[in-house]
Amino acid sequence: MKALIAGATGLIGSYLLSMLLEDPYYEQVVIITRRTLDLSNEKSNQIVTDFDKIRDVLTGIQVDHVFCCLGTTIKKAGSKEAFKKVDLEYPMELARITLKNKADKFLLVTALGANKHSIIFYNRVKGEVEEAIRQLGFPSLYIFRPSLLLGIRDEKRIGEDIAKKTYKYLDKIFIGPFKKYKGIHAKAVAVSMLRMAKSSQTGTVILESDKIKEA
Repeated sequence: MKALIAGATGLIGSYLLSMLLEDPYYEQVVIITRRTLDLSNEKSNQIVTDFDKIRDVLTGIQVDHVFCCLGTTIKKAGSKEAFKKVDLEYPMELARITLKNKADKFLLVTALGANKHSIIFYNRVKGEVEEAIRQLGFPSLYIFRPSLLLGIRDEKRIGEDIAKKTYKYLDKIFIGPFKKYKGIHAKAVAVSMLRMAKSSQTGTVILESDKIKEA
């Protein structure tokens, strides 16, 4: 099997990339990245490019499973328009091209609360990308909606750091129907993505935070 990963330098993507390279299930791992990664694994095939050129660089590249961990923040992107490019336009284009190239599974990370009708911009964009990729008709589409991601980032996110400290206390009250709001470690999401990629489920499968740990 051949896999492709986009967003390999992010919190979830970095864990997932290591797992993909170590797993004998995949004979090749194509990595779409903006900067060269320090890798010596013979299975890796790095394609360093600006994501605006993704259609050109993926011409003729055939893989079985596509892992999309792309994501940013409005603050880092600089504007709502730039945020939508990373979190909506790039994943959509990646999905369109890889489906055309015969990929049969697409695994997408969005966020808890994703809803194309949400009044919250962030959640609305996440919902829009889910719906857009769903409409393409992948044989298997797995959508992962994690709550607050736990783990050590290379970058500082002040609001997220404050939320993590708060969640240490709130996690105890997140039970029953509120269980999905508990913070989740990025590695747990990566593990779930790899397990689902090997599953036989077809159609669209949506996994929210509490179900991600169970998958």
